Amino acid sequence: MNELEFVEWLRGRQREHPAAVLGIGDDMEIVRVGEETILLSSDMLLDGVHFDTFKHDLALIGRKAIACSLSDCAAMAVQPVASTISIALSAGTSTEDAQELFRGASEIAAEYDLAIAGGDTTSWSSPLAIDVSIVASPFPGIEPVTRAGAKAGDTLYVTGPLGGSLLGRHLTFTPRVKEAKVLAETLGDRLHAMMDISDGLSLDLWRLCWASGVGATLDEQDLQQVVSDDAQRLAERDGRPALEHALTDGEDFELLLAACGQAPQIPGVTTHRIGTVTDSGLLIRRKDGQLEPLEPKGFVH
Repeated sequence: MNELEFVEWLRGRQREHPAAVLGIGDDMEIVRVGEETILLSSDMLLDGVHFDTFKHDLALIGRKAIACSLSDCAAMAVQPVASTISIALSAGTSTEDAQELFRGASEIAAEYDLAIAGGDTTSWSSPLAIDVSIVASPFPGIEPVTRAGAKAGDTLYVTGPLGGSLLGRHLTFTPRVKEAKVLAETLGDRLHAMMDISDGLSLDLWRLCWASGVGATLDEQDLQQVVSDDAQRLAERDGRPALEHALTDGEDFELLLAACGQAPQIPGVTTHRIGTVTDSGLLIRRKDGQLEPLEPKGFVH
């Protein structure tokens, strides 16, 4: 099984519980605790997959571990509250290296007023592994935004450039927590679905469509405005089209949203139109107007 198949297998065997509202498949789980609502998520990052300790700064690795979980909060327009960090240090890791890892994590946590509430530290003979669990709460007056509400006729937007994150942006990206809150406040009931782009636009769009029971058509002309400079540079290196990098590279951690009508101009928040929600299918409209099937490609474990 790959990741997609295994998650689907788990979905069919998940035991229903009154505390778990959504079940498997969204960026965070909504959990009822008495009369209160909290949200939970966890992310595991592995050396050689999500970062490379031979090349990357340890503080940036620690930063990314927290930032990925903050991006989950942004995906649902909720407020980060507290997290735990569990680390499996590679045998022989120095105290100074472990401290540098934590420095990067603690600095971005402070930036988003996120409490680091604990965790676990272990050591083994394999490369570094980091697992972050995060707790969030709804912003006052804002319901968490799921992947499941997109409707045919909605407009699709992203909040920033896509592709080529491997050149460094995957370590330094800005979790769109503040932007998500403003979008949810401004759009209100017009914001139907949202998620963060972690595995590639085409694959994550397919996930949003699947959750909502709809399809989508992307416009190549509109997509050109979100092809990042990094995607262009990678295209020059490997010969793959820059647009393909934007559609499939992943770890952009921008927001993908489906909203009714045109997104308003919001100071400090960028939204780029990239397509529309349809009844079914996943297509791309080329510059000449031709419609072609869009294969959902991206990073799959």
